[in-house]
Amino acid sequence: MSTAKRGSAVTMHEVAARAGVSIKTVSNVVNGYQYIRPATKERVEAAIADLGYQVNISARNLRRGRTGIIGLAVPELSLPYFAELADSVIRAAEARGLTVLIEQTGSVRERELDVLSGQRRHLTDGLIFSPLELGPQDAEALHVDFPMVLLGERIFGGPADHVTMNNVEAARAATQHLLDLGRRRIAVIGAHEGETVGSAALRVQGYRQALEEAGLTVDPALIGEAGLWHRATGAETMERLLDSGVEIDAVFGLNDALALGALHALHARRIDVPGQIAVIGFDDIEETAYSSPTLTTVAPGREQIATTAVDLLLARIEEIEPGRPFVQVITDFEIIGRESTLGEQAAAAAVPSASQSA
Repeated sequence: MSTAKRGSAVTMHEVAARAGVSIKTVSNVVNGYQYIRPATKERVEAAIADLGYQVNISARNLRRGRTGIIGLAVPELSLPYFAELADSVIRAAEARGLTVLIEQTGSVRERELDVLSGQRRHLTDGLIFSPLELGPQDAEALHVDFPMVLLGERIFGGPADHVTMNNVEAARAATQHLLDLGRRRIAVIGAHEGETVGSAALRVQGYRQALEEAGLTVDPALIGEAGLWHRATGAETMERLLDSGVEIDAVFGLNDALALGALHALHARRIDVPGQIAVIGFDDIEETAYSSPTLTTVAPGREQIATTAVDLLLARIEEIEPGRPFVQVITDFEIIGRESTLGEQAAAAAVPSASQSA
C-alpha cells in the first residue's frame, strides 16, 4: 500500500532514507545514470513510487542550463496536416519530458527567417522547423547556434538533421493505385508551375513516373495548378478541369485538403465517386476517414516524422554524440484504400495496397 504524503512535497532526502541509500544515488537514478546496480535502482524506484516523489523538472533543467522547452515552427495550423503534425510532436515531446512552443510563420519568408534569428530562441533548447518559402539558396541561414531539426522538402543537404517524406515514391504509388484500378485519365490537383523543389514538384514527379512506366503520355491538360493547398483551391481547380471538357476518370490531390475540395466540387455536380471519377489524396488527415465517401489517401508517416524529429533534436540538445554528422531520415508511407477509389464494399475489405520503408 502506498504511503505517499498528502498535501506536502516529498523530498529526495525522504526517498534516500526509505531506500537506504545516499541522496546522490537517488539523484543518479532520477537522472538516468546507467552505472547503478539493478537491485539498488529497483529499491530507489520502489521508494519513489511508495512515497509519490515527483521530479522537479524545472529545477533539473535549470541546473543543466536548459528550459525543457523546444520550438516547433510550421507554416499554417489552419492546414489539417500541420495541426495534426503539431499534435504528434507535442505528444512525442511530452513522453520525453519536454514542452513544445509552437510558432506559425504563415508561409512568409521574412517570418521563416525570423524563426532562425529571432529573440524567442532563448526561450527554447532547440527547434523543429518546417519552412515553405525558404529554398536551397537559403541553406546558409540554417547555420545557427542552437540545435535544430529540419522538416519538409524545401532544403536538402543543409547544415541540420532533416526528416522528410518519401514524396516521389509515395506519389508514384498513389498514381499506380489508380492505374491498377483501370484509370487512365488521371488528373493531378495542386501543381505549382515552375517549381523545382518542394512537395508539389516532388509529388508531380512521382505522378509522371507512374504514368510513363505504364506507357502513358502525360497530358498537360490534366495537370491542375493550384496556389495554397486548401479545400477551396482544390474545389476551384476541380471545377476548372471539369469546365475545360478534358476527359477525367481519376483525380490525385497532392494533399488531402485539395482532394476534399475536389470531392466537394464533384458532389455539387452530381458526379459519382468513384463510379465516374476516383479520388485519392495525400497526408491521411483524420477527416479523410469520415468524409463522404471516405477518402483514399497516402499515409506519409506523420507519427514517425514527429518522434524521429524529437529524438534527433533531443540528441543534439544533450550532445549524446558531439560532432556527429547531420543525418537525413526518409519516413515510411502506405496507401490507405477507402471508398473514394475502391467503392463501399471493396473499401470495407481493403488492406493498405502499397507501402514502403525508407
